[in-house]
Amino acid sequence: METKKEAKSVQSLTLGLPPCVLAVDDDEMTLMMVEHILGDAYNVVPVTSGKDALAYLAAHTVDLVLLDYMMPDLDGMTILARIRETPETAELPVILLTGDMTPDLEARGFTAGATDFLHKPFFPDVLRLRVARILRYEYLQTHLESEVERKTALAEERLALSKRLFGELILALAKTIDVKDRYTSGHSERVAKYAREIARRAGDDARAQATIYAVGLLHDIGKIGVPVHIINKPSRLTDEEFEIIKSHTTAGASILKTVGEFPELSVGARSHHERFDGRGYPDGLAGAAIPRMARIIAVADAYDAMTSRRSYRDALPQEVARSEIAEGRGTQFDPVFADIMLAMIDEDKDFKMRDAGEKI
Repeated sequence: METKKEAKSVQSLTLGLPPCVLAVDDDEMTLMMVEHILGDAYNVVPVTSGKDALAYLAAHTVDLVLLDYMMPDLDGMTILARIRETPETAELPVILLTGDMTPDLEARGFTAGATDFLHKPFFPDVLRLRVARILRYEYLQTHLESEVERKTALAEERLALSKRLFGELILALAKTIDVKDRYTSGHSERVAKYAREIARRAGDDARAQATIYAVGLLHDIGKIGVPVHIINKPSRLTDEEFEIIKSHTTAGASILKTVGEFPELSVGARSHHERFDGRGYPDGLAGAAIPRMARIIAVADAYDAMTSRRSYRDALPQEVARSEIAEGRGTQFDPVFADIMLAMIDEDKDFKMRDAGEKI
């Protein structure tokens, strides 16, 4: 047998079947009138006692209850209270039928959860219109909730797709940058992962961590305009070549400014070579004037640059990289984020952090 709770999710209204009206009255003549008036449009189920009504509701789904206020076994208020305290019927519309309509009764009925009142003896058209109005409201309410749920699910699906596509595009862009430097493949992704871990340890929430990861991926995008022979030059750069390399910060910021919904991208690209003591580039910012994300990326970028093979040298040992970061604490690097990077290095006893970047 289909349970009432299961049936409630597929109301007769939604399925296009005749709505089911449970008519509860100890007066059989009243029940016959209800069946005569509503029978053509509704599935009317007549019961003559409150106990029978509750038993029927426990086993079946109905769309509306016509409930007599005065009955010998259980009165209408008692039945109404039982209906409202049962989770499966708590929202079921109930019209109270009474031959003695008083303001006090009406107030108590609405307080107890009655949907509406109908005075006996009732006019056929009034009964039909009252039932139709309430069921129409229930139908619209059910469909509105379903439509809201459907559209919410669709919007969430599209948002997830957009986020996934955005992430894939950023990663693809980062890989195009790294391709230019045959010695540092994966640099942007590693910097992004180190920066995300630093942010996590600094107490940033998941959203902020995801943001700095994206910023880290594209921090070097300006290098797309730097000639390959300069990026891969095996010997010391000339002053002119170094100025070209430095221009990747402003070039990257200019490129990423077009992403108006994500202004942090351009900030990270422009400011990740600023120094905490104000001797960096391109703007010579110092201390807290340097955007926080750029201060995090600066130490992550420096660590990966030192522990990666370059065109002009091999990867530096872990202890050398640690020493450089410790020495730059408070001058080149924000001391807070330098300390976090140092803790990460100290935990990396076997110097595997670079190779296990995907776990960070």
